[in-house]
Amino acid sequence: MIERRPFGRTGHQSSVTLFGAAALARASQADADRTLELLLRHGVNHIDTAARYGDSELRIGPWMARHRKDFFLATKTGERSSRAAREGLHRSLERLRVDHVDLIQLHSLAHPDEWDQAMGPDGALEALIEARQQGLARAIGVTGHGWTIAAMHKRSLARFDFDSVLLPYNFFIAQSDRYRETFEEVVRICRERNVAVQIIKSIARGPWATSDRTHTTWYQPLEEQADIDRAVHWVLGLPGVFLNTAGDLTLLPKVLDAASRFERRPSDAEMAAMVDSQRMTSLFGLAT
Repeated sequence: MIERRPFGRTGHQSSVTLFGAAALARASQADADRTLELLLRHGVNHIDTAARYGDSELRIGPWMARHRKDFFLATKTGERSSRAAREGLHRSLERLRVDHVDLIQLHSLAHPDEWDQAMGPDGALEALIEARQQGLARAIGVTGHGWTIAAMHKRSLARFDFDSVLLPYNFFIAQSDRYRETFEEVVRICRERNVAVQIIKSIARGPWATSDRTHTTWYQPLEEQADIDRAVHWVLGLPGVFLNTAGDLTLLPKVLDAASRFERRPSDAEMAAMVDSQRMTSLFGLAT
């Protein structure tokens, strides 16, 4: 069984490995139901999906009839206006077959113009605050990708008291001094405020080098169990954080297996050797 930690100030003890339900974007219901059994077997009790993840919300919906109380349920809206975000959340609730979610997140809030709209008058944040007041969502978070997202999250946390943040981090990304230092500042702020920190791209190897893609992740992932172990254990060695599984059902058992065996964080030398042997590269171009 995978360890559980307090998910920020929400009052929920979440498994340290959260199910990244982007993996269900193009899955059949039968595949989704087999995934549910795997999650239950490992004690995973937190699902992270999004309106933009294809059929993911539709696949999770049937699970909720029997297992709503067994999972902390999070989704995301990519809308930036209050009206569109409000309508989108109601659509997500219908697709998920629930009357509320535990966490609603502003999805991929990285571009300054979109940030200004979402966080400003008649912006998406207003709709999410309203949803929390109405009991449609218990908590509000913000997510994003790219080299600038840690800095954007600092800006977001200065504007609003979010309950969670989600951003990429792995050993390769941490070699960028600027990103690592800003990431560590975000983590410090979150610890002070009891805000949950979710990590994505833990097992990313780099962009796909060819069109022959063997996984449903938009990036090329690590594939060997030993490499996944190192990558997962390195992230789980960060105090208090949560790791979101990759968007590929075939990799899910390996990530959960690695998480269930976590004991210590690998050394920097071990990780550097893996970066070299796997030729790991940047997902986001040159670090800014």
